[in-house]
Amino acid sequence: MREGVVVSSGLVLQFTLLLFFCFSKCQGGSLGEIKAFMAPHISPAPSENPQPFLPVLGPSPMMPLTPLADGNAPALSGFKVLLVNNKGLCKLNFSAVDNLLSITATDCWTSFAPYLANVVCCPQFDATLVNLIGQSSKDTGMLALNLTHSKHCLSDVQKILTSRGANVKLQKICSIRAVNLTEASCPVISTDSFESIVDSSRLLLACRKIDHVNECCEQVCQNAISDAAQKIALNGMSSLSEAAISPAQLSQIDDCKNIVLRWLASKLDPPSANTVLRGLTNCKINKACPLVFPNITHVVEECGEVIQNQTACCKAMEIYVSKLQQQSFITNVQALNCAAFLGMKLQKANVSKNIYNLCHINIKAFSLQEYGCLLPSLPSDATYDKTTGVSFVCDLNDNIAAPWPSLSSKYVSFCNRSLYNQKWKVPFSITIMSVIQMLLL
Repeated sequence: MREGVVVSSGLVLQFTLLLFFCFSKCQGGSLGEIKAFMAPHISPAPSENPQPFLPVLGPSPMMPLTPLADGNAPALSGFKVLLVNNKGLCKLNFSAVDNLLSITATDCWTSFAPYLANVVCCPQFDATLVNLIGQSSKDTGMLALNLTHSKHCLSDVQKILTSRGANVKLQKICSIRAVNLTEASCPVISTDSFESIVDSSRLLLACRKIDHVNECCEQVCQNAISDAAQKIALNGMSSLSEAAISPAQLSQIDDCKNIVLRWLASKLDPPSANTVLRGLTNCKINKACPLVFPNITHVVEECGEVIQNQTACCKAMEIYVSKLQQQSFITNVQALNCAAFLGMKLQKANVSKNIYNLCHINIKAFSLQEYGCLLPSLPSDATYDKTTGVSFVCDLNDNIAAPWPSLSSKYVSFCNRSLYNQKWKVPFSITIMSVIQMLLL
Protein backbone atom coordinates (compact mmCIF):
# COMPACT_ATOMS: atom_id res chain seq x y z
CA MET A 1 0.00 0.00 0.00
CA ARG A 2 1.38 3.38 -0.98
CA GLU A 3 0.41 6.34 1.12
CA GLY A 4 -0.36 9.71 -0.43
CA VAL A 5 -1.36 8.48 -3.90
CA VAL A 6 -4.44 10.32 -5.14
CA VAL A 7 -6.96 8.47 -7.29
CA SER A 8 -10.04 10.30 -8.61
CA SER A 9 -13.59 8.98 -8.37
CA GLY A 10 -13.42 8.23 -12.06
CA LEU A 11 -10.75 5.58 -11.61
CA VAL A 12 -11.45 2.68 -13.93
CA LEU A 13 -10.50 -0.56 -12.29
CA GLN A 14 -9.32 -2.92 -14.98
CA PHE A 15 -11.11 -6.01 -13.78
CA THR A 16 -9.58 -8.83 -15.75
CA LEU A 17 -12.71 -10.87 -15.71
CA LEU A 18 -11.31 -13.26 -18.28
CA LEU A 19 -9.54 -15.48 -15.81
CA PHE A 20 -9.61 -19.23 -15.55
CA PHE A 21 -12.87 -19.04 -13.59
CA CYS A 22 -14.68 -17.66 -16.65
CA PHE A 23 -14.63 -20.95 -18.50
CA SER A 24 -18.06 -22.35 -19.24
CA LYS A 25 -18.27 -24.48 -16.13
CA CYS A 26 -17.91 -21.39 -13.97
CA GLN A 27 -20.72 -19.39 -15.53
CA GLY A 28 -22.92 -18.54 -12.61
CA GLY A 29 -20.28 -19.85 -10.21
CA SER A 30 -19.58 -18.54 -6.74
CA LEU A 31 -16.56 -16.71 -5.42
CA GLY A 32 -15.71 -19.93 -3.63
CA GLU A 33 -15.43 -21.66 -7.00
CA ILE A 34 -13.34 -18.82 -8.32
CA LYS A 35 -10.81 -19.22 -5.48
CA ALA A 36 -10.02 -22.74 -6.57
CA PHE A 37 -8.62 -21.59 -9.88
CA MET A 38 -6.09 -18.93 -8.99
CA ALA A 39 -4.40 -17.40 -5.97
CA PRO A 40 -2.81 -14.17 -7.18
CA HIS A 41 -0.50 -11.84 -5.34
CA ILE A 42 -0.65 -8.06 -5.03
CA SER A 43 1.91 -6.35 -7.19
CA PRO A 44 3.44 -2.99 -6.25
CA ALA A 45 1.82 -0.08 -8.06
CA PRO A 46 3.86 0.38 -11.25
CA SER A 47 4.69 3.65 -12.92
CA GLU A 48 2.80 2.57 -16.03
CA ASN A 49 -0.56 0.87 -16.43
CA PRO A 50 0.01 -2.90 -16.30
CA GLN A 51 -1.20 -5.11 -19.13
CA PRO A 52 -3.65 -7.71 -17.83
CA PHE A 53 -3.47 -11.37 -18.67
CA LEU A 54 -6.26 -12.03 -21.17
CA PRO A 55 -6.72 -15.64 -22.22
CA VAL A 56 -9.10 -16.34 -25.08
CA LEU A 57 -12.24 -17.58 -23.38
CA GLY A 58 -15.11 -17.13 -25.79
CA PRO A 59 -16.93 -14.76 -28.10
CA SER A 60 -16.60 -11.01 -27.84
CA PRO A 61 -19.62 -9.16 -26.41
CA MET A 62 -19.48 -7.08 -29.61
CA MET A 63 -20.19 -10.06 -31.87
CA PRO A 64 -22.84 -8.89 -34.39
CA LEU A 65 -26.09 -10.67 -35.10
CA THR A 66 -24.93 -12.53 -38.19
CA PRO A 67 -24.59 -16.24 -38.96
CA LEU A 68 -21.52 -18.11 -37.88
CA ALA A 69 -18.87 -19.22 -40.36
CA ASP A 70 -20.70 -22.45 -41.12
CA GLY A 71 -23.87 -20.54 -41.99
CA ASN A 72 -25.61 -21.20 -38.70
CA ALA A 73 -26.59 -18.64 -36.09
CA PRO A 74 -27.08 -19.60 -32.42
CA ALA A 75 -29.88 -22.18 -32.19
CA LEU A 76 -32.74 -19.71 -31.89
CA SER A 77 -36.43 -20.07 -32.53
CA GLY A 78 -35.99 -17.65 -35.43
CA PHE A 79 -35.98 -13.84 -35.37
CA LYS A 80 -36.02 -10.89 -37.72
CA VAL A 81 -32.42 -10.03 -38.45
CA LEU A 82 -30.34 -9.56 -41.56
CA LEU A 83 -28.88 -12.77 -43.00
CA VAL A 84 -30.90 -15.00 -40.65
CA ASN A 85 -34.03 -16.79 -41.79
CA ASN A 86 -37.21 -15.34 -40.35
CA LYS A 87 -39.07 -18.64 -40.22
CA GLY A 88 -39.06 -19.21 -36.49
CA LEU A 89 -41.42 -18.41 -33.66
CA CYS A 90 -40.00 -15.10 -32.39
CA LYS A 91 -40.60 -12.21 -34.79
CA LEU A 92 -39.04 -9.39 -32.78
CA ASN A 93 -36.63 -7.00 -34.47
CA PHE A 94 -33.38 -7.95 -32.77
CA SER A 95 -31.35 -5.95 -35.28
CA ALA A 96 -32.79 -2.70 -33.92
CA VAL A 97 -31.27 -3.34 -30.49
CA ASP A 98 -28.07 -5.11 -31.52
CA ASN A 99 -25.85 -2.60 -29.73
CA LEU A 100 -27.94 -2.83 -26.55
CA LEU A 101 -27.60 -6.60 -26.61
CA SER A 102 -23.83 -6.19 -26.66
CA ILE A 103 -23.97 -3.73 -23.75
CA THR A 104 -26.16 -6.16 -21.81
CA ALA A 105 -23.82 -9.08 -22.48
CA THR A 106 -20.91 -7.06 -21.09
CA ASP A 107 -22.86 -5.77 -18.08
CA CYS A 108 -23.94 -9.34 -17.29
CA TRP A 109 -20.60 -10.99 -18.03
CA THR A 110 -20.33 -14.63 -16.88
CA SER A 111 -19.44 -15.10 -13.22
CA PHE A 112 -19.76 -11.41 -12.35
CA ALA A 113 -23.43 -11.06 -13.26
CA PRO A 114 -24.71 -11.99 -9.76
CA TYR A 115 -22.44 -9.39 -8.15
CA LEU A 116 -23.37 -6.59 -10.56
CA ALA A 117 -27.02 -7.65 -10.77
CA ASN A 118 -28.73 -4.98 -8.70
CA VAL A 119 -26.96 -1.92 -10.04
CA VAL A 120 -25.68 -2.73 -13.54
CA CYS A 121 -26.69 -6.06 -15.05
CA CYS A 122 -30.43 -6.38 -14.36
CA PRO A 123 -31.30 -2.71 -14.99
CA GLN A 124 -29.64 -3.00 -18.41
CA PHE A 125 -31.28 -6.36 -19.14
CA ASP A 126 -34.70 -4.87 -18.32
CA ALA A 127 -34.04 -1.82 -20.48
CA THR A 128 -32.99 -3.97 -23.42
CA LEU A 129 -36.18 -6.03 -23.24
CA VAL A 130 -38.33 -2.89 -23.10
CA ASN A 131 -36.45 -1.48 -26.07
CA LEU A 132 -36.78 -4.72 -28.00
CA ILE A 133 -40.57 -4.80 -27.71
CA GLY A 134 -40.87 -1.05 -28.22
CA GLN A 135 -38.79 -1.02 -31.39
CA SER A 136 -40.59 -4.11 -32.72
CA SER A 137 -43.96 -2.43 -32.16
CA LYS A 138 -43.14 -0.12 -35.06
CA ASP A 139 -43.76 -3.16 -37.28
CA THR A 140 -46.36 -5.06 -35.25
CA GLY A 141 -48.35 -2.21 -33.71
CA MET A 142 -48.37 -4.19 -30.45
CA LEU A 143 -46.75 -3.24 -27.14
CA ALA A 144 -46.89 -6.71 -25.61
CA LEU A 145 -46.38 -10.35 -26.56
CA ASN A 146 -48.66 -13.25 -25.85
CA LEU A 147 -47.28 -15.76 -23.38
CA THR A 148 -46.27 -18.35 -25.97
CA HIS A 149 -44.48 -15.78 -28.12
CA SER A 150 -42.77 -14.27 -25.09
CA LYS A 151 -41.36 -17.67 -24.06
CA HIS A 152 -39.72 -18.16 -27.46
CA CYS A 153 -38.39 -14.60 -27.59
CA LEU A 154 -37.02 -14.60 -24.06
CA SER A 155 -35.28 -17.87 -24.80
CA ASP A 156 -33.75 -16.32 -27.91
CA VAL A 157 -32.57 -13.27 -25.99
CA GLN A 158 -30.86 -15.49 -23.43
CA LYS A 159 -29.16 -17.52 -26.18
CA ILE A 160 -27.90 -14.41 -27.96
CA LEU A 161 -26.57 -12.90 -24.74
CA THR A 162 -24.93 -16.16 -23.68
CA SER A 163 -23.25 -16.44 -27.07
CA ARG A 164 -21.69 -13.05 -26.37
CA GLY A 165 -20.43 -13.98 -22.92
CA ALA A 166 -23.36 -13.25 -20.60
CA ASN A 167 -24.25 -15.47 -17.64
CA VAL A 168 -26.28 -18.54 -18.63
CA LYS A 169 -28.63 -18.04 -15.66
CA LEU A 170 -29.46 -14.43 -16.42
CA GLN A 171 -33.23 -14.87 -16.27
CA LYS A 172 -32.96 -16.35 -12.79
CA ILE A 173 -30.47 -13.76 -11.59
CA CYS A 174 -32.72 -10.89 -12.71
CA SER A 175 -36.04 -12.61 -11.92
CA ILE A 176 -37.23 -12.23 -15.50
CA ARG A 177 -40.01 -14.53 -16.68
CA ALA A 178 -41.90 -14.82 -19.93
CA VAL A 179 -44.93 -13.14 -18.38
CA ASN A 180 -42.84 -9.97 -17.98
CA LEU A 181 -42.97 -9.52 -21.77
CA THR A 182 -46.77 -9.77 -21.91
CA GLU A 183 -49.40 -7.15 -21.06
CA ALA A 184 -50.19 -8.95 -17.76
CA SER A 185 -53.41 -7.29 -16.54
CA CYS A 186 -53.13 -4.09 -18.61
CA PRO A 187 -56.16 -3.79 -20.95
CA VAL A 188 -54.35 -1.80 -23.66
CA ILE A 189 -51.63 -3.34 -25.83
CA SER A 190 -51.90 -1.74 -29.29
CA THR A 191 -50.16 1.51 -30.17
CA ASP A 192 -53.34 2.84 -31.78
CA SER A 193 -55.42 2.27 -28.65
CA PHE A 194 -52.67 3.70 -26.47
CA GLU A 195 -52.40 6.91 -28.48
CA SER A 196 -56.18 7.36 -28.57
CA ILE A 197 -56.27 7.48 -24.76
CA VAL A 198 -52.99 9.05 -23.65
CA ASP A 199 -51.74 12.59 -24.22
CA SER A 200 -48.69 11.31 -26.08
CA SER A 201 -47.24 14.78 -26.70
CA ARG A 202 -47.21 15.56 -22.98
CA LEU A 203 -45.69 12.17 -22.19
CA LEU A 204 -42.90 12.60 -24.75
CA LEU A 205 -42.19 16.13 -23.56
CA ALA A 206 -41.75 14.86 -20.00
CA CYS A 207 -39.65 11.81 -20.85
CA ARG A 208 -37.81 12.39 -24.10
CA LYS A 209 -34.75 13.49 -22.15
CA ILE A 210 -34.27 13.37 -18.38
CA ASP A 211 -31.68 14.63 -15.94
CA HIS A 212 -30.67 11.62 -13.87
CA VAL A 213 -30.50 13.59 -10.63
CA ASN A 214 -33.38 16.01 -11.08
CA GLU A 215 -35.73 13.27 -12.24
CA CYS A 216 -35.26 11.30 -9.05
CA CYS A 217 -36.21 14.39 -7.04
CA GLU A 218 -38.84 16.11 -9.18
CA GLN A 219 -40.22 12.95 -10.83
CA VAL A 220 -41.49 14.78 -13.92
CA CYS A 221 -41.20 11.78 -16.23
CA GLN A 222 -42.26 9.31 -13.54
CA ASN A 223 -45.42 11.28 -12.84
CA ALA A 224 -46.23 11.44 -16.55
CA ILE A 225 -45.75 7.67 -16.82
CA SER A 226 -48.00 7.07 -13.80
CA ASP A 227 -50.68 9.35 -15.22
CA ALA A 228 -50.57 7.61 -18.61
CA ALA A 229 -50.67 4.17 -16.98
CA GLN A 230 -53.67 5.15 -14.88
CA LYS A 231 -55.52 6.41 -17.94
CA ILE A 232 -55.09 3.23 -19.96
CA ALA A 233 -55.80 1.05 -16.93
CA LEU A 234 -58.96 2.92 -15.90
CA ASN A 235 -60.50 3.70 -19.29
CA GLY A 236 -59.22 7.22 -19.63
CA MET A 237 -59.59 8.33 -16.00
CA SER A 238 -56.58 9.86 -14.30
CA SER A 239 -58.07 11.98 -11.54
CA LEU A 240 -58.89 9.26 -9.03
CA SER A 241 -57.13 9.55 -5.68
CA GLU A 242 -55.14 6.61 -4.41
CA ALA A 243 -57.79 6.04 -1.76
CA ALA A 244 -60.40 5.50 -4.49
CA ILE A 245 -58.32 2.96 -6.42
CA SER A 246 -58.80 -0.70 -5.55
CA PRO A 247 -55.89 -3.12 -5.10
CA ALA A 248 -56.81 -4.79 -8.40
CA GLN A 249 -56.72 -1.43 -10.15
CA LEU A 250 -53.35 -0.63 -8.57
CA SER A 251 -52.00 -3.88 -9.97
CA GLN A 252 -53.38 -2.98 -13.39
CA ILE A 253 -51.73 0.44 -13.24
CA ASP A 254 -48.37 -1.13 -12.38
CA ASP A 255 -48.71 -3.50 -15.35
CA CYS A 256 -49.68 -0.62 -17.61
CA LYS A 257 -46.51 1.26 -16.66
CA ASN A 258 -44.61 -1.39 -18.61
CA ILE A 259 -46.80 -0.68 -21.63
CA VAL A 260 -46.07 3.04 -21.27
CA LEU A 261 -42.32 2.40 -21.14
CA ARG A 262 -42.47 0.25 -24.27
CA TRP A 263 -44.40 2.96 -26.09
CA LEU A 264 -41.76 5.50 -25.05
CA ALA A 265 -39.05 3.17 -26.35
CA SER A 266 -40.85 3.02 -29.70
CA LYS A 267 -40.74 6.81 -30.02
CA LEU A 268 -37.06 7.25 -29.17
CA ASP A 269 -33.95 5.84 -30.78
CA PRO A 270 -32.61 2.84 -28.80
CA PRO A 271 -29.64 4.66 -27.16
CA SER A 272 -31.87 7.55 -26.01
CA ALA A 273 -34.56 5.21 -24.76
CA ASN A 274 -31.94 3.16 -22.93
CA THR A 275 -30.62 6.29 -21.20
CA VAL A 276 -34.12 7.24 -20.03
CA LEU A 277 -34.97 3.73 -18.85
CA ARG A 278 -31.71 3.32 -16.94
CA GLY A 279 -32.22 6.73 -15.33
CA LEU A 280 -35.73 5.81 -14.15
CA THR A 281 -34.53 2.50 -12.73
CA ASN A 282 -31.66 4.28 -11.03
CA CYS A 283 -34.12 6.39 -9.05
CA LYS A 284 -35.58 3.20 -7.62
CA ILE A 285 -32.43 1.29 -6.78
CA ASN A 286 -30.82 4.18 -4.89
CA LYS A 287 -33.79 4.60 -2.57
CA ALA A 288 -33.02 1.51 -0.53
CA CYS A 289 -30.36 -0.95 0.53
CA PRO A 290 -30.28 -4.18 -1.50
CA LEU A 291 -28.24 -6.21 1.00
CA VAL A 292 -29.56 -9.04 3.13
CA PHE A 293 -28.50 -8.50 6.74
CA PRO A 294 -27.57 -11.56 8.82
CA ASN A 295 -28.61 -11.97 12.43
CA ILE A 296 -27.08 -9.25 14.62
CA THR A 297 -27.23 -11.20 17.91
CA HIS A 298 -23.45 -11.57 18.34
CA VAL A 299 -22.84 -7.87 17.65
CA VAL A 300 -25.54 -6.92 20.17
CA GLU A 301 -24.03 -9.23 22.80
CA GLU A 302 -20.61 -7.58 22.46
CA CYS A 303 -21.67 -3.99 21.76
CA GLY A 304 -25.04 -3.58 23.49
CA GLU A 305 -25.73 -1.26 26.44
CA VAL A 306 -22.40 -0.39 28.09
CA ILE A 307 -19.53 -1.81 26.02
CA GLN A 308 -17.32 -3.84 28.32
CA ASN A 309 -14.69 -4.84 25.79
CA GLN A 310 -14.11 -2.55 22.79
CA THR A 311 -11.85 -5.09 21.09
CA ALA A 312 -14.47 -7.82 21.31
CA CYS A 313 -17.16 -5.42 20.07
CA CYS A 314 -15.15 -4.34 17.05
CA LYS A 315 -14.17 -7.93 16.29
CA ALA A 316 -17.85 -8.87 16.25
CA MET A 317 -18.54 -5.97 13.87
CA GLU A 318 -15.63 -6.99 11.67
CA ILE A 319 -16.99 -10.53 11.36
CA TYR A 320 -20.50 -9.22 10.67
CA VAL A 321 -19.37 -6.76 8.01
CA SER A 322 -17.29 -9.46 6.29
CA LYS A 323 -20.54 -11.30 5.58
CA LEU A 324 -21.99 -8.22 3.88
CA GLN A 325 -18.90 -8.02 1.69
CA GLN A 326 -19.75 -11.38 0.13
CA GLN A 327 -23.00 -10.21 -1.45
CA SER A 328 -22.82 -7.66 -4.26
CA PHE A 329 -21.44 -4.40 -5.56
CA ILE A 330 -23.62 -1.44 -4.60
CA THR A 331 -23.60 2.30 -5.30
CA ASN A 332 -22.24 4.88 -2.88
CA VAL A 333 -25.78 6.10 -2.12
CA GLN A 334 -26.92 2.54 -1.46
CA ALA A 335 -23.94 2.10 0.86
CA LEU A 336 -25.02 5.13 2.88
CA ASN A 337 -28.55 3.72 3.09
CA CYS A 338 -27.22 0.31 4.12
CA ALA A 339 -25.19 1.94 6.87
CA ALA A 340 -28.25 3.83 8.07
CA PHE A 341 -30.42 0.70 7.96
CA LEU A 342 -27.95 -1.40 9.95
CA GLY A 343 -27.39 1.43 12.41
CA MET A 344 -31.12 1.73 13.10
CA LYS A 345 -31.38 -2.05 13.42
CA LEU A 346 -28.61 -2.06 16.02
CA GLN A 347 -30.11 0.88 17.89
CA LYS A 348 -33.44 -0.92 18.16
CA ALA A 349 -31.52 -3.86 19.65
CA ASN A 350 -30.10 -1.58 22.39
CA VAL A 351 -26.75 -0.70 20.78
CA SER A 352 -26.60 3.02 21.60
CA LYS A 353 -22.89 3.70 21.09
CA ASN A 354 -21.74 4.87 17.64
CA ILE A 355 -19.84 1.69 16.85
CA TYR A 356 -19.17 2.81 13.27
CA ASN A 357 -16.95 5.52 14.71
CA LEU A 358 -15.65 3.31 17.50
CA CYS A 359 -14.65 0.53 15.11
CA HIS A 360 -13.72 2.73 12.13
CA ILE A 361 -16.41 1.39 9.81
CA ASN A 362 -16.42 3.14 6.43
CA ILE A 363 -19.09 2.99 3.75
CA LYS A 364 -16.80 0.73 1.70
CA ALA A 365 -17.58 -2.01 4.22
CA PHE A 366 -21.04 -2.45 2.74
CA SER A 367 -19.93 -3.39 -0.77
CA LEU A 368 -18.38 -6.54 -2.20
CA GLN A 369 -14.70 -7.27 -1.48
CA GLU A 370 -12.18 -5.93 0.97
CA TYR A 371 -10.89 -2.66 -0.43
CA GLY A 372 -14.23 -1.02 -1.14
CA CYS A 373 -15.41 -0.73 -4.73
CA LEU A 374 -18.55 1.39 -4.59
CA LEU A 375 -20.22 1.89 -7.95
CA PRO A 376 -21.25 5.38 -9.09
CA SER A 377 -24.68 6.58 -8.03
CA LEU A 378 -25.56 7.49 -11.61
CA PRO A 379 -26.19 4.72 -14.19
CA SER A 380 -23.01 3.03 -15.37
CA ASP A 381 -22.01 0.10 -17.56
CA ALA A 382 -19.17 -2.32 -17.79
CA THR A 383 -17.04 -1.81 -20.89
CA TYR A 384 -15.28 -4.25 -23.17
CA ASP A 385 -11.96 -3.62 -24.88
CA LYS A 386 -9.99 -6.14 -26.93
CA THR A 387 -6.80 -5.17 -25.10
CA THR A 388 -7.91 -4.66 -21.52
CA GLY A 389 -10.95 -6.94 -21.38
CA VAL A 390 -14.01 -6.07 -19.28
CA SER A 391 -13.82 -3.08 -16.93
CA PHE A 392 -16.15 -0.98 -14.83
CA VAL A 393 -15.90 2.26 -12.90
CA CYS A 394 -15.63 2.38 -9.13
CA ASP A 395 -16.09 5.37 -6.85
CA LEU A 396 -13.50 4.54 -4.23
CA ASN A 397 -15.10 6.50 -1.39
CA ASP A 398 -13.51 4.35 1.26
CA ASN A 399 -12.38 7.34 3.31
CA ILE A 400 -15.98 8.26 4.07
CA ALA A 401 -17.09 7.21 7.54
CA ALA A 402 -20.31 5.24 7.72
CA PRO A 403 -23.03 7.52 9.15
CA TRP A 404 -24.46 6.45 12.49
CA PRO A 405 -28.16 7.39 12.32
CA SER A 406 -29.84 9.71 14.73
CA LEU A 407 -33.17 8.65 16.22
CA SER A 408 -35.03 10.84 13.74
CA SER A 409 -32.95 10.09 10.66
CA LYS A 410 -34.26 8.27 7.62
CA TYR A 411 -32.64 6.97 4.47
CA VAL A 412 -30.19 9.16 2.62
CA SER A 413 -31.88 11.55 0.21
CA PHE A 414 -31.10 10.84 -3.43
CA CYS A 415 -31.72 14.54 -4.14
CA ASN A 416 -28.41 15.69 -2.66
CA ARG A 417 -26.29 16.74 -5.64
CA SER A 418 -23.16 16.74 -3.51
CA LEU A 419 -23.28 12.94 -3.63
CA TYR A 420 -22.52 13.12 -7.35
CA ASN A 421 -20.17 16.08 -7.49
CA GLN A 422 -17.60 15.30 -4.80
CA LYS A 423 -14.07 14.27 -5.72
CA TRP A 424 -12.65 11.71 -3.36
CA LYS A 425 -9.03 11.04 -2.43
CA VAL A 426 -7.96 7.45 -2.00
CA PRO A 427 -4.83 6.85 0.12
CA PHE A 428 -3.59 3.87 -1.88
CA SER A 429 -3.00 2.75 -5.44
CA ILE A 430 -4.72 -0.31 -6.84
CA THR A 431 -3.18 -2.54 -9.48
CA ILE A 432 -4.83 -5.12 -11.67
CA MET A 433 -3.68 -7.97 -9.48
CA SER A 434 -4.83 -6.35 -6.26
CA VAL A 435 -8.30 -5.97 -7.73
CA ILE A 436 -8.32 -9.63 -8.65
CA GLN A 437 -7.33 -10.50 -5.10
CA MET A 438 -10.27 -8.48 -3.77
CA LEU A 439 -12.57 -10.95 -5.48
CA LEU A 440 -10.68 -14.01 -4.37
CA LEU A 441 -10.30 -13.21 -0.68
